[in-house]
Amino acid sequence: MNAVAQALSGLRVGDLVTHEGLTVHPLIRESLLSKDYLTLDEALAQNLARVSEVSEGGSVPNLLFSNRGDQAVFLLDGEELVGAKQNRILNITVLAPAGKDTVVPVSCVESGRWHHTRDDFASAPRAQFSMSRAKKAAQVSESLVACSEARSDQGEVWDDISGKLGRMRSHSATSAVEQVYQDHEEKLAQFVAHLKCVDGQVGAVFSIKGRVTGLEFFDAADTCRLLMPKIIRSYALDAIDPGYRGHKASGLGSPVEVVEKLSRSEYSTHKAVGEGEDLRFDSTPGIAGGALFARDRVVHLCAFVSGEHQAVGDGGGYSTSASLRRRFRHVA
Repeated sequence: MNAVAQALSGLRVGDLVTHEGLTVHPLIRESLLSKDYLTLDEALAQNLARVSEVSEGGSVPNLLFSNRGDQAVFLLDGEELVGAKQNRILNITVLAPAGKDTVVPVSCVESGRWHHTRDDFASAPRAQFSMSRAKKAAQVSESLVACSEARSDQGEVWDDISGKLGRMRSHSATSAVEQVYQDHEEKLAQFVAHLKCVDGQVGAVFSIKGRVTGLEFFDAADTCRLLMPKIIRSYALDAIDPGYRGHKASGLGSPVEVVEKLSRSEYSTHKAVGEGEDLRFDSTPGIAGGALFARDRVVHLCAFVSGEHQAVGDGGGYSTSASLRRRFRHVA
């Protein structure tokens, strides 16, 4: 049994909960692990970690994570960091080793700013909206194969943000995705309040407007409980987007089918940033995403269904093009 199949074995799909077009199918495990790391928010709150630019000049696709504590720190794929010279999101999940500095791959989500608003970064209460996060996941998989680096297509990330700001009637002088979340926080907070974790929950399958969209899995229920509000906001922003049209039919009509397909899926293995290995679903039609395997287990898995997510005014799905693959190889 491969690592992903083993991680997903024994899961039970709980009773679904729906709020305003977003449905959560809890993934529940009877035998639970305790997390042996801190989340980013925990580490920052205890002054055990700092996130900053890699140098005074900065580098758009990289940030410096300084772990001053004696435990590893869990950084979530898509988690937003605000401050320094421009806001960023994490390209992959990272388990940053204790007592070390780690350069982490990121994407810019604020194209109109390149100056310090503060020396370091704070953690935002959200992850990048799910449609953009899905595209990024496919791009990162292609980049890892092409040049062994977890890069996104930065231009497409900016295009996705521009489209989201326009459809949601938000205006940001610096084209920051943060603005659309702030403008709709009252609605997003209602999703978080209605879609709380249940006992034993270690993940969820998400459906937007009746179509299965993605899956999130954690090794520990505590991690799920702490990070699920960020993920709920990610999916909720798409659920309330008047231009969001979901994806074309993928043939995966239920949470159980998604779990079963992932359990059977092949994946490539890459050296992770920080601890462990990065497993990527780069050869399974209709699935994009990856998993962090560390400490003899899958610590986190995120996967998105179908390569054809669309929104009004959005020109493409999240399957990475041949030209993008060539660009990754050229840059490498």
